[in-house]
Amino acid sequence: MSTQRKTERRYTLEDYFAIEEMSEIKHEYFDGEIFAMVGASLRHNLIAGNLFAALKVKLKGTGCDAFINDMRVSTPEGLYTYPDIVAVCDEAELNDDQIKALTNPTLIVEVLSESTKKYDRGQKFELYTSIETLREYVLIEQNQIFIERHERIQSGEWSRREYTTADAILELPSINFRIRLSEIYYRVDFDS
Repeated sequence: MSTQRKTERRYTLEDYFAIEEMSEIKHEYFDGEIFAMVGASLRHNLIAGNLFAALKVKLKGTGCDAFINDMRVSTPEGLYTYPDIVAVCDEAELNDDQIKALTNPTLIVEVLSESTKKYDRGQKFELYTSIETLREYVLIEQNQIFIERHERIQSGEWSRREYTTADAILELPSINFRIRLSEIYYRVDFDS
C-alpha cells in the first residue's frame, strides 16, 4: 500500500477491530497507533499484479497459495497489517482474534513507496522477522528496477540479495519459485 496517514490518539486492539469492521479502507495497527492504508500508484498496482498473477499460476497444486493486499497478517508483537502479497505453504492459520489475520506466512512481499520504504525496510521488517514461519521478505522498488530479497538462513539470521537488471531472475526458494524481473516490471513506465 502507499502513503499512510497517522492518527493522533492511542487505540486499543478492540478499538482497531471496531474501526476495521466499520471502515471502507484498510488500516494497520501497532502499539496503540492506527494508520490508514490509502490507495497505491499505477506502478505499484502493475508490479504487485504482475507478480501475484505469476505466483497464482506457478503455485497451483504445490501446497502453497498466494494472496494479494487484502490478507491481513499479524505478528507476535501485535502488528496487524496488509502486505502487498503474502504466500503461505501448508494450511493457512488464522489467529483467534475478532478480526482474523494470517499468522503463518512463508513469504511476504512489499512494493515500496517513498512514504513507507524506510518503515518497510526497518521497523516493519523487524516485526515480520518475529513470525517463525516467515522464510523470505521481498521489497520491490516501483521507481526503478531494484528488488531486495531477505531470506532466513538456518542460524535464524537473515541474508540479503539485490536484483537490479530486467534480465535477472528472482529466486524464492521458500516456495520453489523463479521469475525474471522483466515479468515483474512488465508495462511499468518509469518515465511517467
